[in-house]
Amino acid sequence: MIKVIENFLTTYPSAHIGILAMRDVENMAVHSALDACRQELESELRLRFADKDAKILENTHPLPAYTAYYKRFDKTYHVLGQLKSIVYKNKSIPGVASLVEAMFIAELKNGLLTAGHDLDRIDGSISLNVSNGEEHYMVMRGEDQQLKKGDLYITDEQGILSAVIYGPDQRTQIIPGTKNALFTVYAPDGISYEEVEKHLLDIRDLVQLVTPSAKIEIFEVVGG
Repeated sequence: MIKVIENFLTTYPSAHIGILAMRDVENMAVHSALDACRQELESELRLRFADKDAKILENTHPLPAYTAYYKRFDKTYHVLGQLKSIVYKNKSIPGVASLVEAMFIAELKNGLLTAGHDLDRIDGSISLNVSNGEEHYMVMRGEDQQLKKGDLYITDEQGILSAVIYGPDQRTQIIPGTKNALFTVYAPDGISYEEVEKHLLDIRDLVQLVTPSAKIEIFEVVGG
């Protein structure tokens, strides 16, 4: 399903992108078993890191790979910030509708940057590219955003679906009535194929915890 533009391989030869498309999912407002997974992860993270210096968390794989990527654009990796809030400020993973919550749980468990989309809003095939700094798209907050030159981004035949630095678009966002979902994972240099594959399996398991009958349509990891 995903077309890899050549400059992705030349610019980021060791990076990987994961794609998971699932059909017949249910985007429940609340699900007790998923909430239990969320609370268990929060407890595990605090037990593992709360009594340690924040540098230990910052240097835990795969977070340094994202820190290095974001540093190129004078940005910080927001997932690291969320992990710090959970561990050191006793914050919680947002309790949102189940498809997004499943994605958040896997993202914070594995540290891998993930975007979610309504599959039925995707137009045609999708492509992976590297920005020249001139592309624009409507981000989730409803504002037009110009990409950073050199940033990885994914498009369908209508426009940009997501970029690493600025996140997913508004047009294809998951909504309460989403019945078919697409999850994409950005893994910069230093993160293996196997790690991306495991992360996709974790998302699958969490989605199927809510909807056991949900079916996988695409499961793919591409890259160097």
